[in-house]
Amino acid sequence: MRAKTLTALVTAAMFLGASGAALAQAKPKVDFGKREYDANCAVCHGANGKGDGAYKPYLTRSPTDLTTLTKRNSGVFPYYQLVESIDGRRLPPGHGRPDMPIWGADYMAKSAGDYTDVPFDPDLYVRNRILALVDYIARIQEK
Repeated sequence: MRAKTLTALVTAAMFLGASGAALAQAKPKVDFGKREYDANCAVCHGANGKGDGAYKPYLTRSPTDLTTLTKRNSGVFPYYQLVESIDGRRLPPGHGRPDMPIWGADYMAKSAGDYTDVPFDPDLYVRNRILALVDYIARIQEK
């Protein structure tokens, strides 16, 4: 009797362990950088970052091909320049309008609506969204 009970328990544990692992594998991981890119950048830069988005015909300058940033920067990903370009809030006075939206200001405005009932750091919120986006752009660089 004990052998049957033990066998049943071991079988049940193996089944539950296997189904738990399958459920964990089935749940897709969220790529926050890609989600940010798809929501805010793809319309101009294109789904693959090649600068061929749906808004391209309506822009005065063609959007940058984001997949060649490293190649055009002598093999070094221009991390800091990209962060500053996306943020856009630190433009020197008198340098005119940027060629793309000032996402730092947009994210800052959105943060106020997202976190109304808890204390938070709005600059950290903005920085995290921009860094997720820059990380995604770094991953789509051509080799």
